[in-house]
Amino acid sequence: MGGYGQFCAVARAHEALGGRWTLLVVRELLCGSSRFNDIRRGIPRISRTMLSERLHGLIAAGAVRQEGGAYRLTEAGQELAGIVAALGTWGQRWLPRHAEREDIDLQPLLVDLQRRVNLATLPKHPLVARFQIKGHGPRMLLLRTAEVSLCTHNPGFPEVLVAGPLAALAGWWRGDFGWLEAQRRGLALEGPKALTRAFPRWFERYLFAGVQPAAA
Repeated sequence: MGGYGQFCAVARAHEALGGRWTLLVVRELLCGSSRFNDIRRGIPRISRTMLSERLHGLIAAGAVRQEGGAYRLTEAGQELAGIVAALGTWGQRWLPRHAEREDIDLQPLLVDLQRRVNLATLPKHPLVARFQIKGHGPRMLLLRTAEVSLCTHNPGFPEVLVAGPLAALAGWWRGDFGWLEAQRRGLALEGPKALTRAFPRWFERYLFAGVQPAAA
């Protein structure tokens, strides 16, 4: 397939970066993922073959370098942060937000929750947030003041159960509505009262949650 045939820097940049998934791969790298499987965890619908192609395309464009088994953004790649931020802000402001009618995966949402835990707000002792979201198997987030990780089983710590529809969790996380509205839409917490009361404050919310929709 030929290129756009244009001198314009917009066209040339789009040829290098405009393929499907490419900027989502950049987003994952900007968020701190560097290993192949970690990048894919944040974009679960991308095939391994396509992710490999997109990473090699970014390397060819000079935006990424490979260091052993890790992928790192170069100076050119770091400069893409402004583009990713602008896209996120535009999408949050101008695209309709109706999580109950959107095709949303649970995994990327949990990955973002993991990234945006404020460690300083966690209790001193480890605990597990168990997500029992309708239509999905149980997922767990191990919360410790030293680190947060997604896990497949509880090693024996106290639990907070987060149950309800994915749309309620996604809408709250994205900033579409507050915690009380999420509860009204079916999101529920179970566990020790001190932990369930504190749960929403453990997270810094989605990066663009503060961007208000244009209609507001």
